[in-house]
Amino acid sequence: VRWMMYWIVFALFMATETFTDLLISWFPFYYEIMMAFVIWLLSPYTRGASLLYRKFVHPTLSRKEKEIDTYITQARERSYETMVRFGKRGLNMAATAAVQAAAKSQGALAGRLRSFSMQDLRSIPDE
Repeated sequence: VRWMMYWIVFALFMATETFTDLLISWFPFYYEIMMAFVIWLLSPYTRGASLLYRKFVHPTLSRKEKEIDTYITQARERSYETMVRFGKRGLNMAATAAVQAAAKSQGALAGRLRSFSMQDLRSIPDE
């Protein structure tokens, strides 16, 4: 549980740090402060990740649990519909390609069959 709390808080930290890095990286000792913060999160003595998780993350997730579940359900339904749609589109493209290839090769097949006709065989000199 402790590691789960750490990784959730660390992931949130990394997501916010991506944007704040662009804005305040000019601040003196910015990177040193960030390293100290990560060590504070990770340290078993300070239990920074557990503290932040219990004070901020867990209450927020608890309040928004129904909304999160609704979004997950919608995403699952949309992903199924999208996969079916792309599957149908892929099968249609494959069928179209097969028909086009057959139509193009039909001319080549007719040419080969024509070359083996009796008229063509008679034109070959007997030796």
